[in-house]
Amino acid sequence: MHLTITPSSRVALLRPQAQAGKTPNNLPIKDVHTHPRSSSAGREDASVYFIGNATTVLEWGGFRILTDPNFLHAGDHVHLGPGVTSQRRTNPAVDLDELPPMDCILLSHYHEDHFDQLVEESLNRDFPIITTPHAKGCLTSSSKPEPFRAVHALDFFESILLDAPTNIETETATPVIRVTGMPGKHVPPGTLSALNDLLSAVPPTNGWLLELGWADGSANAQDDENTSSELRTGYRIYISGDTLFVDELREIPKWLNGKHVDLMLVHLGGTTIPGASAPLVMVTMDAKQGIQLIHLIQPDVTIPIHFDDYDVFLSPLSDFQDKIKQEGLKERVVYLNRGDQYRFTVRRNAD
Repeated sequence: MHLTITPSSRVALLRPQAQAGKTPNNLPIKDVHTHPRSSSAGREDASVYFIGNATTVLEWGGFRILTDPNFLHAGDHVHLGPGVTSQRRTNPAVDLDELPPMDCILLSHYHEDHFDQLVEESLNRDFPIITTPHAKGCLTSSSKPEPFRAVHALDFFESILLDAPTNIETETATPVIRVTGMPGKHVPPGTLSALNDLLSAVPPTNGWLLELGWADGSANAQDDENTSSELRTGYRIYISGDTLFVDELREIPKWLNGKHVDLMLVHLGGTTIPGASAPLVMVTMDAKQGIQLIHLIQPDVTIPIHFDDYDVFLSPLSDFQDKIKQEGLKERVVYLNRGDQYRFTVRRNAD
């Protein structure tokens, strides 16, 4: 499956009435971070920008991808399930209408702290969104006054190719990003999971594996099977999504089959339902589970996100930082404040 993004097909992120003024060309960067163990500073050609919660912007090779868009401000509330609401504690690094042009959205699941009502009302209905089958059903439902029209669903280990959005290319290859849905589970296994399946209180969720690399000629000219095998990957990013450390995650290293993960964005926070004051059930990884995921995936660098923006988070970032020190992993973790950017290099001699 392909999603081709070219200068002529690039769609505006927002509806005209939601765009306050002229669209900026760049993000407002507060601080820049690079690989903690590399001396190649200044030669990076790609980046991840942290807006807040699970909202980031990935840039490389002419692509600009927005993850889990949530742009509410401190004091705003979101609905997370029957009888469950949460208040935002922080402001995003940039507002929705201040974003530069984007190419697509990666939406891990249909929850208001990842896709708030302001975002849903403001987005152009033709803007490309890659998400779960469940979220696609919600976004394209005929029951909505204006359904979204460019939603692409990926189940676990299904992939889509993003073809180069600009004319950036070498003599022999073109930048391509392959996005693959990764397993995730937002509810603990057992009785609670069976009950949630019945009530549909907490939506299904995906993680993502992004392979940044090069395709010989035009990826769109190949069939899916050939294109998949001929993509020469120069950098891999794993985004955990809102998952617990469950057995399904152990399928990821098996699927990778020895392939290396360069960067992991891990959703932490130890999100509790109905809230931190009454923590009946945890639905995202806490610090301990985040460490377990590092040991499972073995990424070169880990960046924690989704850890303090809402009042349902029970596991603060400091817990994760303490465990990272105890495990001797300080040189494998980069911490971003909202508005910070991590820059990295996509290898040309792809593996």
